Amino acid sequence: MNTTAFSLFLGIVAITLIITYFASKRTKSTSEFYTGGGGLTGWQNGLAIAGDYMSAASFLGIAGSIALAGFDGFFYSIGFLVAYLVVLYLIAEPLRNLGRYTMADMIAARFDDKKIRGVAALNTITISTFYMIAQLVGAGSLIRLLLGLDAVTSIVIVGVLMTVYVVFGGMTATSWVQITKAVLLMAGTFIISMIVFAKFNFSLTEMFNHLKTATPLGEAFLNPGNKYKVPLDTLSLNLALVLGTAGLPHILIRFFTVKDAPTARSSVVYATWIIGIFYIMTVFLGFGAAAFVGADAITAQDKGGNLAAPLLAKALGGDFLFAFISAVAFATILAVVTGLVLSAASAFAHDFYGHIIKKGTASEKQQLKAARWASVGVSVLSIVLALFAMKLNVAFLVSLAFAVAASANLPVLVFTIFWKRFNTAGAITGMLTGLISALLLVAVSPSVWDPAGKAIFTGEALFPLANPGIISIPLGFIGAIIGTYLSSKTDVNKYTEVMVKANTGM
Repeated sequence: MNTTAFSLFLGIVAITLIITYFASKRTKSTSEFYTGGGGLTGWQNGLAIAGDYMSAASFLGIAGSIALAGFDGFFYSIGFLVAYLVVLYLIAEPLRNLGRYTMADMIAARFDDKKIRGVAALNTITISTFYMIAQLVGAGSLIRLLLGLDAVTSIVIVGVLMTVYVVFGGMTATSWVQITKAVLLMAGTFIISMIVFAKFNFSLTEMFNHLKTATPLGEAFLNPGNKYKVPLDTLSLNLALVLGTAGLPHILIRFFTVKDAPTARSSVVYATWIIGIFYIMTVFLGFGAAAFVGADAITAQDKGGNLAAPLLAKALGGDFLFAFISAVAFATILAVVTGLVLSAASAFAHDFYGHIIKKGTASEKQQLKAARWASVGVSVLSIVLALFAMKLNVAFLVSLAFAVAASANLPVLVFTIFWKRFNTAGAITGMLTGLISALLLVAVSPSVWDPAGKAIFTGEALFPLANPGIISIPLGFIGAIIGTYLSSKTDVNKYTEVMVKANTGM
């Protein structure tokens, strides 16, 4: 066991637990649990959004993907960044003006139907669980390298910690853990990037020329097609990445933590700058890992390539830099999983329990209790599922969550804001069609089935594409359109009211 790494690991845990302790003293109501009382400023929420978004997929998964697959790995960086333009121009301001605690609140502002709340809560819990699996896989790999623990123990440790943060600290603890993590991650990534760049005499030309001969892929390293050999697979992946963020529940609930829509919009601008700078630096992480660690050493530690960044830190800066970067990566995972657990717990307690089971009569105490128990349940489910996905790259796992989010949530959010004819039947049909089609296609895809045993199960895949986005996202929109036209019910007056409120907040 690396003593320095273990000390920094304990330091990160101590800091986050202290934040949770002080946050727990302020978390006495549902508003404080779900949204932290809406008291964050634009720059604070921007940092928290960046901290929530720059996950294990970004820091661990993308670095590994670029190191092993070259240009194809950079698709994740491009897609994750461009996605924020969709959030900024289509979703952020209307969501803040129409909603209160969850994504379902926004849809319910136009369609006050319990079935819609139930389906929206189901989507949120499903997507959050999918995303959390990726974070826990990254955590398992990291702690195994850092502390020498087995995968099961590693995942359980992270699972217990994330449950503690949410159950006791709610959104206040989650937000400040994410802000702390964003600062640490940007600092750690910048340090490694500058060291890598210095190795190539601060010359991009020298770096690119070196990578043409430094990896087993040769000159093909800098060209597309190393991982995604089928053009439709590449298109499907990028479609899911660009459209998926606008449907991610743990990102959407962050817009309720500020006081008004202009602040929500400014927080997206801050987040986009921070995230953009970070994703530029992932190129240096991936290229550095390929050049100074090597594909064989990376895959020897983790088949999915999830440990490329920590291994690069060790190659460049020895045990201390390795320990620091590993601790930062651990903080990254903790910050993201707390947001995911909170979004799923909020959906269950506020939408399912509060509005469907209790029919709006649940007290503050009852909702808080339901949210805390839901946090425990979601954590346990995610831990169990993560144990089956240890072989997979975390950036790839997150891309599947993006596909489900874009298929199940985005069509309904867009039509709720912009389509006058849209109705309750269309909303329910669209959400279920997108969710079910995405999950079914993933279940029979090469992501789950592989003849060589590189996926979860050994066998032939029935669906040829690794990411279902190119099929499931259009199906989500088509389902919403067909459901709308099969039902004659519509309310133009309600649409007008929603349009005014979405754009003005009045």
